[in-house]
Amino acid sequence: MAKYKVVHYINQFFAGIGGEEKADIPVSKQDGVVGPGTAFQGALGDDIEIVGTVICGDGYFNENLETARKDVLEAIKSYNPDLVIAGPAFNAGRYGVACGNVAAMVMAEGIPAVTGMYEENPGVDMFQKDAYVVQVGNSAAAMRKAVPLMTSLIKKLLNKEEVDPAVDGYYVRNRKNYFTNERGSVRAVNMLVSKLKGEEFVTEFPMPEFDNVAPGPAITDMAHAKIALVTSGGVVPTGNPDHIESSSAQRYGKYDIDSVQDLTSDTYETAHGGYDPVYCNQDSDRVLPVDVLRDLEKEGKIGSLYQYFYSTVGNGTSTANSAQFAKEFVNDLIEDKVDAVILTST
Repeated sequence: MAKYKVVHYINQFFAGIGGEEKADIPVSKQDGVVGPGTAFQGALGDDIEIVGTVICGDGYFNENLETARKDVLEAIKSYNPDLVIAGPAFNAGRYGVACGNVAAMVMAEGIPAVTGMYEENPGVDMFQKDAYVVQVGNSAAAMRKAVPLMTSLIKKLLNKEEVDPAVDGYYVRNRKNYFTNERGSVRAVNMLVSKLKGEEFVTEFPMPEFDNVAPGPAITDMAHAKIALVTSGGVVPTGNPDHIESSSAQRYGKYDIDSVQDLTSDTYETAHGGYDPVYCNQDSDRVLPVDVLRDLEKEGKIGSLYQYFYSTVGNGTSTANSAQFAKEFVNDLIEDKVDAVILTST
């Protein structure tokens, strides 16, 4: 009999049930190992057994948060585990939010929990202080590297060994006071001198890194400019035909407005789950100003409004996904000689 019992939380994809079309499946559980749990079980060894797997669709979890959290916790507790593994979620936004919720929830119950996420997954910022979130790759292709990283930390936690983010590869959970012989000003100057000399040093307060994007050139002739609209406010034709997720979007939509003068309540709505949709659903021009640009077009103040608009949801959507969306449609804008883009958000 194994010394420790572990429960594994996964989504519908890793459970082999299906992709986005099955994201609405509710919480269920299976005894033993399912999907990627096989790799974890092999790495954990004989003293640690994955006794059960809890499964929930990403869409269901995020759209029924209170119910899903309650049902997942109940399913996990039914196995009386010593630790919970969630994911890893890599850069899947909704999966990351679900795994973070699960890990934080069981940690609050006194059960250690380990998950894994790529640095741009929104779940990192949301839950790194509440659980052990190991730094893993961008996609499931990194599973082979993620498993030993997470397994090493899992074994330490179960054996009540001391862990450290710098050694064990998880995102810093909190800051701790410590005492040293040199005061902060001396240490700061020493680091600066080392940096100026090109010598190695380790900062005590690493700062986030941001991409620098050069601004585009100014439009010199607005009266002949072709203007496109792009939004992260989730404006879509009624019924959301592309099934854009209400948060942590994995897709975007391209919609023809060639003959559209006004985004009426009968024809457009928002798929966004991060703000009150009432005012947008009443008049989506409040988020995507098609009506105003049509007026400017008629007045000759702009050349024309581009035939299509592009829309996604910015609520928890990762930087990587957002950049990928833009890479996919930017060639259309260039080929169609669009001069400028208005990006609206909420």
